[in-house]
Amino acid sequence: MRQRREIRAKCLVSADFAATMGPMSSSALLVMDVQAGIVERVGERAAPLLAALVQATNAARGAEVAVIYVRVAFRAGAPEISAHNRTFSALAAAMAEDAPGTQVHEAVAPRAGDIVVVKKRVSAFAGSDLDVVLRSLEVRSLVLTGIATSGVVLSTLRQAADLDFELTVLSDGCADGDAEVHRVLMEKVFPRQAAVMTTAQWVSQLQASS
Repeated sequence: MRQRREIRAKCLVSADFAATMGPMSSSALLVMDVQAGIVERVGERAAPLLAALVQATNAARGAEVAVIYVRVAFRAGAPEISAHNRTFSALAAAMAEDAPGTQVHEAVAPRAGDIVVVKKRVSAFAGSDLDVVLRSLEVRSLVLTGIATSGVVLSTLRQAADLDFELTVLSDGCADGDAEVHRVLMEKVFPRQAAVMTTAQWVSQLQASS
């Protein structure tokens, strides 16, 4: 019984400490693979997704939360892509670093002070310098958004969890070509390793802590 009280006391102290920290430099919002050529693949889901991301990025900047965009793109000739990679070998021709389709969608384009990293595989950490950037900024908490829920969001969440980041996923800030897969991930899979909430809920938390 005494041990339980001590554990509870420690948890309350930790919660009080966390409440005083606020989001600020310890958090980062990741906007992943929201590129012109990828957004068009989600069809009618694109408009509400982009609206949610505009709300999220604006709120993050206002609360001094780092906004980091993650793109997937390759050098001319795509030497980074193995012929054995079924996913990317078929896409190489359309995913050059300077191709219009690999640029961040204009509706949520980066602003001065935002950070853009380029990755080479599904996870935001794969082939990019994201880990270096996060360590330099002393980021401990990540807020994940992007396309697709079953692709970059899932892969990044798994890797970030293994790296001991505190994680949040914005349910309406993600989209997938398969609505049922998106639902299952948000309701059954992601909550095991992250807090799942809407953009409005997250923005409300930011405002309350600032």
